[in-house]
Amino acid sequence: MLRYKLLSSLDKPFLDSKLDDFTPLRKLTMLRNERISVQLVLTDDSAAAPHRRFVGIKIEGVFAPYATKRTLESVPSAMPAYPGRSDENYLRTTPGLYPDLLAPMQMNGSAACVPGQLHSVWIDIDPMGALPAGNYNLTVVLSDGAVTERAQLAVEVIAADLPEQALRVTEWFHCDCLASYYGVPVFSERHWEIIENFVRTAVRNGINMLLTPVFTPPLDTHIGGERPTVQLTGVKRTADGWEFDFSRLDRWIDMCDRCGVKYFEISHLFTQWGALHAPKIVAETDEGEKKIFGWDTDATSDEYTAFIRAFLGAFLAHMRARGDDSRCYFHISDEPNAAHLEQYLKAKATVSDLLDGYPVMDALSDYEFYKTGAVTTPIPANNHIEPFIEGGVEPLWTYYCCGQGIGVSNRFLAMPGARTRYIGVQFYKYRVFGFLQWGYNFYYNQGSYDPVNPYVDSTGNYFVPSGDAYSVYPATDGTALESMRIVQFREAIDDLRAMELAGSLAGRDAVIAAIEELTGEVVFSRCVCDSAVMLAIRERINSIIADNVK
Repeated sequence: MLRYKLLSSLDKPFLDSKLDDFTPLRKLTMLRNERISVQLVLTDDSAAAPHRRFVGIKIEGVFAPYATKRTLESVPSAMPAYPGRSDENYLRTTPGLYPDLLAPMQMNGSAACVPGQLHSVWIDIDPMGALPAGNYNLTVVLSDGAVTERAQLAVEVIAADLPEQALRVTEWFHCDCLASYYGVPVFSERHWEIIENFVRTAVRNGINMLLTPVFTPPLDTHIGGERPTVQLTGVKRTADGWEFDFSRLDRWIDMCDRCGVKYFEISHLFTQWGALHAPKIVAETDEGEKKIFGWDTDATSDEYTAFIRAFLGAFLAHMRARGDDSRCYFHISDEPNAAHLEQYLKAKATVSDLLDGYPVMDALSDYEFYKTGAVTTPIPANNHIEPFIEGGVEPLWTYYCCGQGIGVSNRFLAMPGARTRYIGVQFYKYRVFGFLQWGYNFYYNQGSYDPVNPYVDSTGNYFVPSGDAYSVYPATDGTALESMRIVQFREAIDDLRAMELAGSLAGRDAVIAAIEELTGEVVFSRCVCDSAVMLAIRERINSIIADNVK
C-alpha cells in the first residue's frame, strides 16, 4: 500500500524513518516574491510489494508553472558530530546515511519507492511575484499506472513582498576546489564556466558577498604546504618595483555583476592563525613565473611590506576607477587568538593607513581584539558572541564552523532543519549586519593535503562534522547541486526579510514580542529545534504583515 504525506522543508526523513513519526503539513502562507519548499514523502508498506516501484509525481493547478521537483538523496556521514561534543538536539550521532542532497529527478520524473524505506520528493514553488494575493491549493498527483492519488496543501499568498536582503552573507568560495574536482586548468574557459555556475547558485541562496582571490587565499593549508594557485592579480617584478595586471580581476567582477554578487571579500593579506607569514604570491620575474612570497616570508619583512603596500595602492586605485571600491571588505588573518594579538597588530600596522575608511574584518572570538582596537569589525563565533553584543559592537557580524556544535545554530547534517533556520530570528533581534561561513564548496581534507569526493567523504577524512565543509555538491555537468541545508539557511534569510517588513509595519518590539511568546527569550545560546515551532514563528510574522497591509 502506497502511503504519503506532505512535509515542510525542515523535516529530515531518513531512509529508515517511519512515516507516522512526521506531522503532515496542511497549510502555508507566503509573500508574493517568496520561494517556498515542501516535501512529499512516500513509502510502500505492503507485504506483497515488489522490491521497488516508481511513482510518477506531477504538480497540478495554479502552481504548476512555478514548480520544480527534485529528489532528496542520502549521503554517507562517517562523523555526524565530534565524539563527545554534541547535545540532545541532534537527530542522530551514529555513522550512516543522512538526507541532504537535492538531486535532479530521474526515470522520467518518477520517484523510487522501496518497501520499508521513506523517500522524499522535494518541491520548490517560485511564482516570482506572478500570482496575486489569494488562497490557492498546491496539488501533487501520485501515479504508478494503477493508482492515482492527490496530496494537497493550502497556500495563502499575502499581498506583500519581501524587502531586498540587507544582511551581508558570505560562504567562502573555493575556486581551487572546483579546478581539482573537475580536473580542469585553473582559469581555463571551462573553469570560468564552472565558477559562474556555482556563483549563480550561491546568489540564489542569499550569498551576496564573494571571497575574491586577488592572491591564493591562505586558508586551511598545512604549514609549508600549498593549495593550487588561484590568483586573479597578475604580478610582474621589474627593475623599478612592481607592475600589476587586473584584467583577470575585471573578468571576475564582471562575472559577479552578471550573477548578482554585491560585495567583494578580498582574500586575506596574511596567513591564517596569527598573521605570521605572507600568502603564496606568484609573479613574472627575470627567471620566469615563480613563487615570490609564501611560508618562508615573514609577514612584516621589508620586502613583503613594500610589495603589499604597492599592491593595495594599485588595487584600490583600480577599484576606485571602476567605481567598485565601496564594495570591498578586507581581511588581515583568519581566526587569530589571544596569543597572536601582538603579531596581528604588527601585520595590520603595515597596511592600516592604506585601508583607512574600508571595512577590515576577521573571524575571531577574543573580545580583546575589539577592545584594543586591533579589529574594528570583528566576526565572533555564534557561541562567543555575547561579549560583543554587550559591548555594543557595530556593525555586528557572526559566524559558525566546526567548533559550534553545542547549543547554537549550525548546519551539520545531523542537526534538525529548524535549528539551522532559527538563526534568522537571532539575526533580527540582535540587528546582525553580516554572517560568514567558511565552506560553500571546500572539497579538500584538513590542511588541503588531498582532494575529497564530497559524495563519498563528507568529513574531509574526519576533519569536520558532516555538513560543515560545503553546502552544495558538484554535478557532473559543472553546476552546483543544492543541499537541503543551504535551502534552510536561505529560508532563515527570508524569515529575516519578512521580520524586517513586519517591523516596519508594526514595530520591532511587537515583532520580537510575538516571536518570544512562542519561544521564550531569543538568545544565541539556545535554538528552536522543532519544525512546528519554527513554522509557527514564520506564520506569526506573516500574520502581522497580512494584518497591516489590508
